[in-house]
Amino acid sequence: MGKLFLKITTLTLALLTGLNVHAAQRKKTTPAIRPAIVTRALPKVPDPPPLAPGEPPLRARGAIVIDALSGKSIYEKNADEKQYPASTTKIMTALLVIEAGDLEKEVEITPEESKVGESSLNIMAGEHFKRRQMLYGLLLKSANDVAYALGRDNAGTMAAFAEKMTLRAQELGATSTHFMNPHGLHHIEHYTTPRDLALIARAAMQQPLFRQIVSTQKEPWVTEFTVRELHNHNRLLARYPGCTGVKTGYTIPAQQVLVSAALRQSREVIAVVMHTDKPGIWDDSMSLLTYGLEHPPGGEH
Repeated sequence: MGKLFLKITTLTLALLTGLNVHAAQRKKTTPAIRPAIVTRALPKVPDPPPLAPGEPPLRARGAIVIDALSGKSIYEKNADEKQYPASTTKIMTALLVIEAGDLEKEVEITPEESKVGESSLNIMAGEHFKRRQMLYGLLLKSANDVAYALGRDNAGTMAAFAEKMTLRAQELGATSTHFMNPHGLHHIEHYTTPRDLALIARAAMQQPLFRQIVSTQKEPWVTEFTVRELHNHNRLLARYPGCTGVKTGYTIPAQQVLVSAALRQSREVIAVVMHTDKPGIWDDSMSLLTYGLEHPPGGEH
């Protein structure tokens, strides 16, 4: 009986081993069936036009660099395409306030201005600030509440001040510009172009106080309750030798915007980049400033 059981077990093991070997052979010889992969060729993206020798590569959708003395264009990219200026709007706000004068006059903050959000100095209703001090808050901190207060103080209402801004832009030759507010918070009818923004900045940079403020890296902000330090958002003041200003800007629709200026050997240029990214705001601007300083201005625009 034991011998019979041993034979049956041996035969069973042999049978199972044979089946496993046969299965393995079938696995090797039978090709795998894979589902067909349907591919669709992506449309070919046209190559960008080649850059001329020394031409600055830019991420910005629109850009220009001009000679500050003559206002002539040195290099431009989509310079007449309308873009959203974001907080570079405050260049025009500051220009109108400075041109109006009486900068030691105090402005009383209203409840409406104290509620303006995003970038702000959290000014409170009933506080008093001199116009001169508020200009530092406007241009260094890029405070929207301060911009609103200065616009209301200058023209009575924000709408009236926006009309003055647009009119002054047209007087400067910035005829493709339309302002809706003094701070640059997004509005679909609030726009300018790189060329127009350069013209506005050129006029502002002719004001000594404006030049002084936009070249300042830090300044104390003193209120009845606190003393804090304002820091200029323009990193080029520390990163680019000879930088003399000017103003940053950002909203989601506008993306990164920067107006910058640099002086070398008594010659100054003003650069504008619009709708670029975070590295581009600095890299594009430094490329444009260098190009502008190394090349003579072109024809009139």
